[in-house]
Amino acid sequence: MTSETVSTGPSQGAGAPGPEPKVGVFLCHCGINIAGVINMDKLEAYAKTLPNVVKVVQYKFMCSDIGQNLIKDDIKNGVVNRVVVAACSPRMHEPTFRKVLKAADMNQFLFEQANIREHNSWVHMNQQDKALEIAQDHVRIAVAKASNLEPLDVMTVKVKPEALVIGAGVAGINVAKDLANQNFKTYLVEKSLTIGGHMAQLDKTFPTMDCSACIITPEMAAVGQHPNIQIISNAEVTDISGYVGNFHVTINKKPHYVDQDKCNSCGGCVDICPVITENEFDEGMKERKAIYIPFPQAIPNKYTIDIDHCIQCGLCKSVCEPHAIDFDDKPKKIELDVGTIIAATGYDAYDPTKYSPYGFGRFENVITGLQMERELSSFGPTMGKPVRPSDGKAPHSIAFLQCVGSRNCQPGMHAYCSRVCCMYAMKQARQYKEKHPEADIYVLYMDIRAFGKGYEEFYEIAAREYGITFIRGRASEIYENPANKNVIIRSEDTLLKRPVELEVEMVVLSVGIEPRADIQNLSRMIGVAQTADGFLMEAHPKLRPVDTLSDGIFVAGAVQGPKDIPDAVAQAKGAASAAASLMARGEVEIEPYFSVINQAACSRCLSCIDLCPYGAIGFDKLGDKVTINEAQCKGCGTCAAACPCGAISQNHFRERQIFAMIDTAIVANGR
Repeated sequence: MTSETVSTGPSQGAGAPGPEPKVGVFLCHCGINIAGVINMDKLEAYAKTLPNVVKVVQYKFMCSDIGQNLIKDDIKNGVVNRVVVAACSPRMHEPTFRKVLKAADMNQFLFEQANIREHNSWVHMNQQDKALEIAQDHVRIAVAKASNLEPLDVMTVKVKPEALVIGAGVAGINVAKDLANQNFKTYLVEKSLTIGGHMAQLDKTFPTMDCSACIITPEMAAVGQHPNIQIISNAEVTDISGYVGNFHVTINKKPHYVDQDKCNSCGGCVDICPVITENEFDEGMKERKAIYIPFPQAIPNKYTIDIDHCIQCGLCKSVCEPHAIDFDDKPKKIELDVGTIIAATGYDAYDPTKYSPYGFGRFENVITGLQMERELSSFGPTMGKPVRPSDGKAPHSIAFLQCVGSRNCQPGMHAYCSRVCCMYAMKQARQYKEKHPEADIYVLYMDIRAFGKGYEEFYEIAAREYGITFIRGRASEIYENPANKNVIIRSEDTLLKRPVELEVEMVVLSVGIEPRADIQNLSRMIGVAQTADGFLMEAHPKLRPVDTLSDGIFVAGAVQGPKDIPDAVAQAKGAASAAASLMARGEVEIEPYFSVINQAACSRCLSCIDLCPYGAIGFDKLGDKVTINEAQCKGCGTCAAACPCGAISQNHFRERQIFAMIDTAIVANGR
C-alpha cells in the first residue's frame, strides 16, 4: 500500500467465517414489483436445492428494518456465513445489506446480490414462467459466487482538507463559498476571464423578476474577497491524477499580457486602443477593444489583452502608468494537491445555426434568447431597450419560437427538455411588453413546462394580464421579407388544427441547454461517465444526485443536466456539504476491489501499465517489480484480463469466483 493508505485489518474479523460456506438466500418481494411476476414459493423451493445453501427466507420488503433483522439474526446465531439477497439492483441497496453484515460482526464483503427486479420482473411482466426461470438462474449464479467469496480488508485514505471547484458560474460560486465558510481552502478555476457564468449575462430572473446582476455580483465580490478562496481565472484544468483525498491537479493559466498584480483598472489603455472587435459577453451584439474587461462588475476586475486581435501597436503600453502591459507574458503551469473535486462547468447554449430552417445567421432579425437577454439588460448593448439588428428600431411585433435544439430527435439536436426555455421566453416577452404595451407578442410552443415554484402563476399572468398570445405548434420554417426585413413564420395551431402564418418584425429563438463542448475532456480527466445526453452522470439519480462513482468527485449545476438557478444552487450546496463532510472526517474508506499482483508469476512485460485507465499501475525499478496503488485502482479488471502470465487477479472477482459463476450459468438442467 502507499504511504497515504492505512489498512484497518479484516473488517469485523472476529466474525470471519470458517472454510465451509453456509449460504443464506433472502428473497425480497419488493411489494408486487417482484412477487407480482415471479412465483416466490417456487423460487424458494428451488433455492433450497442449491449447493451450500442452508437457509432460504422470503419477505415482502427485505430492505426494511424487519427484513434486515432477519438477515442479522441468522448471522449472529451462526446459521449462515455467506449472504445472498435476491432483490433489486445492487446500485440501489448493496450498501444497505453490506451494512447489515457489518453490524452483525461479519465481513461485509461476504455478500452477493442478485438483481431479479430490473433484470427480470420489470421486463418479463407478461411472461411469468420465463421470469421464474431467469430468477432461478440469477439466484443459482449468485450462490455460486457467494460460496467462493473471501473476507477482504477495508482501507482508509487520508483526505487533504482542500478542494478544487471547476467552473465559476452560480453553482461553482456557491460551492466555493460554502466550502470556504467551513474553513476549507478552495481553488476556484474558471475558463473565462471572470467568474459569474451565464447568470451574469441575464437581466432578470423568473418568476420573481429580481435583477440577476443584483443577485450574482455581490456573490462574485464575496468570493473574490474570501480569504479561503483562490480564484484562478482564464485557466483550464489539463490533468487530474491520484485518488480520493489525494488528487494532483495540473492547471494551465493562459497569459493576460497585463500584469494582474500591477493593473489598477484605470481604463486609460482602453481609451487609446485602436482595435475594435466583438464582445463575447454581449453575444456579439456590442463591440469592445482589444484590451478589455468583459463587463463592468467582472471579478477579477483587471484588464486582459486579446492577443488574437491585438496589433501590438504599443499605445496601451505607452499610457499605462503602473507599467502593467507585458507582451512577453507566457502561459503558467499551476500544480495543486486537493482532497476533493467538484465539477460545475455549466452548459453551452444550443447553436441554432445547426438548424437551417430557422434562418439564424442568414436573417438579420432572427436572434437567440441569450442575445435578447443582453438587449434587455440595463448594461447591455442597447441599454435595456431591445431593437431590431437590421435597423436599430424597436420592433412592434416579436415571436418567440420554443424548443429550439430541444425535444427534437433530428441529428444535431436533443431529445430532452431543457427546462428553462419556456420560462425565460415568457419572462422576456413580459419585459418587452412592460416597455412596449402596444407590441404584439407571440409564443409558439409545443407544451408549456412551468414546473417550479411560482412558475405556473407566472405563465398565467403572462397570458392573462400581459396579453401575450400563445400558439401551440412548432414552427416549421421561417422566411425573410426582403422589402422590410420582417420575418414570416409558417407553423400550425395544433389546438385549432389549422395552419398559421405570421409576419413579425423580430424572432427570438428560445435555444436550449446542451453539455459544454469540452465535457468529454472533463469526463476523461475526472473519471466520470457521461449520460446518453452527454451530461456528467451522478452516482444515483434519486439517492446520490451530487456524488459520482469516482470517490471524492462531485457534480453541481447544469454539468449534470439542464436546470434553473434555484436547482443549480441547491445542488451546489449539496455538493459542498458532501465534499465538506468527507474532508472533515480526515479519512475515507476505500472498497478493497483493487487488483493484486503475484510477483512470482509476473514477467515484467509492463503491458498492464499502459492499459490501466486510472494510472494506478507503476514499475518500481529499485525493487524490480510492478506495483498497484490500491487506493487509485478502481477494480475495472482490465489488467487482470490482459496479463499474459495470469499474474494479476482482482479482489472480489477472482478466477475461481468468476468460473464458478460461469460453470453454474451453463447448467442446462437442475431447476
